[in-house]
Amino acid sequence: MSMSLQESLVAVFGGIFAVLAVASCIGALLKWRLAPGASHATVDNLNSRIRAWWVMILLIAGAIWIGKGGIIALFAFISFQCLREFVSLTHTRRGDHQALQWSFFFFLPLQYYLIAIDWYGLFSILIPVYAFLLLPICAALGSDTTRFLERAAKVQWGLMICVYCLSHVPALLSLEIIDFAGGNVLLIVFLVLTVQSSDVFQYVWGKLLGKRKISAAISPSKTLEGLIGGVLTSTAVGAALWWMTPFLPWQAALIALTINVMGFFGGFVLSAIKRDRGVKDWGALIEGHGGMLDRVDSISFSAPIFFHIVRYWWVA
Repeated sequence: MSMSLQESLVAVFGGIFAVLAVASCIGALLKWRLAPGASHATVDNLNSRIRAWWVMILLIAGAIWIGKGGIIALFAFISFQCLREFVSLTHTRRGDHQALQWSFFFFLPLQYYLIAIDWYGLFSILIPVYAFLLLPICAALGSDTTRFLERAAKVQWGLMICVYCLSHVPALLSLEIIDFAGGNVLLIVFLVLTVQSSDVFQYVWGKLLGKRKISAAISPSKTLEGLIGGVLTSTAVGAALWWMTPFLPWQAALIALTINVMGFFGGFVLSAIKRDRGVKDWGALIEGHGGMLDRVDSISFSAPIFFHIVRYWWVA
């Protein structure tokens, strides 16, 4: 990298704060022009989203400032909240309580502890192997066979999506990348900024040009035009951020395209689950965005792919 880690972080977050400041001014101007002293659904929702983005970016910046422990703690909290939202909207019974206790209070903290001590060998198989086998055993010991297969699958799905997949974000810190020592935190910034910008650009392009819905039954607001425009625009963002990564510009573009597509399908799949449960959002924790899982659903699918792309091609 031509710039130091500190200079790169200042440049990136300075740019993000500048964009948010402009967005806040635009939101305030729209409110003043269109609905002074009154409610306006679209403008109020926009301003709510902007305020939420300020809080989220400040939390991420604070975690990065604290260091590895802060980043791991932040994503452990995110995983806990996401798993709570997932379990709250899925059907469980008394016989599942022991499996849920193992999920929340053993596998979740252990997964992040393994990341903290850089034990990749166990981190990579703890949930897909050991939790996969133990949790249905716990449920079976509850002697409740009503909808057993469905209940067991829900608990395992929740743990995989909310804990295992999301834990790959802080796990990026453990990778030993050639000629990139100390810069791994920038990979987290690259991943989060690229994938989250894709969500924003899909929303913007969908509002501007969206006509053909991808699946009205699953996500009425997602359009083909929004998907293509959002993915291509955020891929350009990823390519423009190549300087803060170990990637060449064309590599950054291809990786950004891959994780943006996976991010879209993450949101799409989890939207299908929400529709099955008859709800619009996973929760109401984040103003204008819904629940925590509504905000990180795209990252849950893109993070493991990004982690293993980097690990396979760039780790010594």
